[in-house]
Amino acid sequence: MSLSDSHANPSAIEPITAAFEPAVLALNNEHAAELSLLDAKRLSHLLAQSFAGWRIGSLEAFMIGFDQDADYDSENFLWFRERFPRFAYVDRIAVAPFSRGRGHARRLYQHFFEAARQAGHSIVTAEVNSDPPNPASDAFHTALGFEVVGEAEIYGGERRVRYFSRRI
Repeated sequence: MSLSDSHANPSAIEPITAAFEPAVLALNNEHAAELSLLDAKRLSHLLAQSFAGWRIGSLEAFMIGFDQDADYDSENFLWFRERFPRFAYVDRIAVAPFSRGRGHARRLYQHFFEAARQAGHSIVTAEVNSDPPNPASDAFHTALGFEVVGEAEIYGGERRVRYFSRRI
């Protein structure tokens, strides 16, 4: 699919292809405080390891997630791997400012739940910053049925996170 093809159905959930990586990288890095900064090489590695790498439109929103088998060194991912033998993990999701309030994050999560269910997973996990706080994300995850299952300091104490899980 080319970039222009996404205009046929601008709200369709589609895989992140190489053509969209620069836009995903830019949107990710606009949200680095919540997601962590990436470079192009790291993004390509994450997408190659991902269970799910999706976008909406030309880049209204994106989501990247993994399952327990990913070759991924994130402290958050490894926390879940130590505690759950099988899981699907939402690593990062971002919605472009011009697309907020359209339900894109909820749609991406619902799509992820269904893909995880079809792959035989019964648990979906995610984390949310607690320091610096992210109350909107806390409320969003709670509304989707996630429950807090732990907390940790990461990046040498620079951040605190809450770990969430949801049965599907």
